[in-house]
Amino acid sequence: MHLSKKCSVFKVVLSALLIVALLQLIYLSFLSKFHGKQQRYRYSELFGAPRQKPCSMRKRTEGAAERQYRIYKNLIKSDFTTNLKPGSPLDNPNILSLATHTTLNNLHHLDSLLERCFFCPKIQEFVDFHLVCLSGEMASFPEQDREHFVGLEDCSSVFKRLETHRDKFKNYAIHGNISYPNNLLRNVARGGIESAYILVIDIDMMPNADLHQQFVAMIMKQELVRSEVFVLPAFEIRHDRKMPATKQELVQLYQVGEVRPFYEELCPRCQAPTNYSQWVNIHVRGSAPLEVSYMLTWVDPWEPFYIGPRTTPLYDENFKQYGFNRISQACELHVAGYRFSVLNSAFVVHRGFKIQGEFHAKKDEENKHNRVLFRSFKEGLKTKYPSSTRRC
Repeated sequence: MHLSKKCSVFKVVLSALLIVALLQLIYLSFLSKFHGKQQRYRYSELFGAPRQKPCSMRKRTEGAAERQYRIYKNLIKSDFTTNLKPGSPLDNPNILSLATHTTLNNLHHLDSLLERCFFCPKIQEFVDFHLVCLSGEMASFPEQDREHFVGLEDCSSVFKRLETHRDKFKNYAIHGNISYPNNLLRNVARGGIESAYILVIDIDMMPNADLHQQFVAMIMKQELVRSEVFVLPAFEIRHDRKMPATKQELVQLYQVGEVRPFYEELCPRCQAPTNYSQWVNIHVRGSAPLEVSYMLTWVDPWEPFYIGPRTTPLYDENFKQYGFNRISQACELHVAGYRFSVLNSAFVVHRGFKIQGEFHAKKDEENKHNRVLFRSFKEGLKTKYPSSTRRC
C-alpha cells in the first residue's frame, strides 16, 4: 500500500482502530442516524486543524530503526466514559469491559460482536474508540469519503461499506514494511478502561452470549483477588456455521467436529494445557451459575484467553507481527504469581478454522524473530520479579 502522509478513518496506513466496550453493550458511536448531525460536527473538530488533535507519542524499537506511534486516545468517547464517576471498582455496572484491536479490513467483524452483545443503538452510549498510526502520519478524513460517510444512516449501511475494505490493509501484511503492533494496541485499549476486570480478545473472536451478566453475578459474590485470572477456553468454528451462544450449543458442535480447540492444527500445544476434555465433560445446566471449575499452572507455550483484573501486567510492546505476543504476557502472569482459574461455562470462539497456508508469507520469519525476542524477555523477568520462584 502506498504510504501517504495522512492516517485516515477509511484509509488508515497503520489501521490500528481499537474498540473498548462494555462486553454486554457495544455500539459504533458515530454511525447512529439520530446522532448524524452531531457526529458530523465532531469529526470536523477531530480532523480539523492539527492543533486540535488530542494525541500522545510513544517510541518503540523496530529492527535497527526507531519508530514512533501517534496515539489518538478517545477519538470517539462514549457517553458511559464521559459520565463515569469515581467510586469502588466493583460498583455496577463498571465491572467488566471488553478490549479489542483491528485494522480497518477486519472491522466488519464488529457487526457479529454487536449482534452477540446487544444491539446497534447502544454504541454511542458504551463504546470508546482509539486510533494508532505511525508518528509521521496524521489523522484526517479524506474529502472523497466525507459525504459518503456522513450519509450512512444505520448500522447495516455502515457494515456494508466496511465489507468493501475487508481485503485491504490486512493486519500482518500491511504494505510498506509496517509491523502490526498488536501488543501496543492491546495496551492502548486496556488503558482506556476503568472497569475492575477486562477481557482482551481479537476482533474476529466472540464470547458466549450471557458472559457479561453471569460474570458480574459471580464476581459480586466473592472478594476481589488481584492475582487471579479467569480462563475462557478458546475454540474455532467452521466459517459456515452459526456461532454458538451457550456451552450446550458449543459442545454439540464440538462433538461432530464443527468446532475444535483454537489453533488445533497450527499449534496444538498453545492451547492444550486448557484441558479441553475436562472442560467439555463438565455438565452445566442452562440456569447454573458461572463458577470456577478447576485451576491450572501455566506451562510454555500456553496462551490462554482470560478475564483479568485491570492491574494485570501490560503486554510487552516489543512484540509485533506474528508470534509470542500473547504467550509472553501469559508467561509474565505466571512469574508474577497469578493463578489461572478455568470457568465452567464461559468460552470464546474464533470464526473459521486456522489452517496452514492461509497466513501471510513472512509468518515463519516473524515467528523465528520473536522466538529470539522471547528468550530475552524471559531473562528480563528474572530481574523484574527477583523474589519469584516461578520461571517460564
